[in-house]
Amino acid sequence: MLDWLIELDKQFFLFLNGLHAHWLDPIMFFISGKKEWIPFYVALAGALIWKYKWRSVVFLAAVGVGIGLSDQITSGMMKPFFERLRPSHEPTLDGLVHLVNDYKGGHYGFASSHASNTFALAMFFFLTFRRNYPWIRWIFVWAAIVSYSRIYLGVHYPGDILVGAVIGILCGWIGMRIVRWRYREI
Repeated sequence: MLDWLIELDKQFFLFLNGLHAHWLDPIMFFISGKKEWIPFYVALAGALIWKYKWRSVVFLAAVGVGIGLSDQITSGMMKPFFERLRPSHEPTLDGLVHLVNDYKGGHYGFASSHASNTFALAMFFFLTFRRNYPWIRWIFVWAAIVSYSRIYLGVHYPGDILVGAVIGILCGWIGMRIVRWRYREI
């Protein structure tokens, strides 16, 4: 059963990774970057500070805990434990994977920390702002696009993304639970 799922994941990856266009390569490479999103993160932090003033310290700490937890679960625990090669490093897929700028990522890819971290952030901000700003749900589209860029670049299987997203959503929810618990204390 597990072998069947792994093979299905590979085939779905090859299909999605094969849907590439050369004009889209630099865009997806940019989307997948970390430093490129710093202005966006600063804007989100600014929104928290603007809305919650001094209390935003609790929110910023909680979102940090949520993202830190999601990153440690995926990068610190799962990747070394499962040791599943990224598609870009998988010998059976050699020559079949579309790579951009010869970027291959680290050796192991299960589960995606890009997916877990972006979905943790998305979930936290969705739970924080959903009542006052219904459009905030679109932040999940951002997280999905960033996550998909990892498949496009050839460094993650769809299963890596799916598991990472679920972990991120749970960690974002945990971050919000910390805020709610802390506010009861204040």
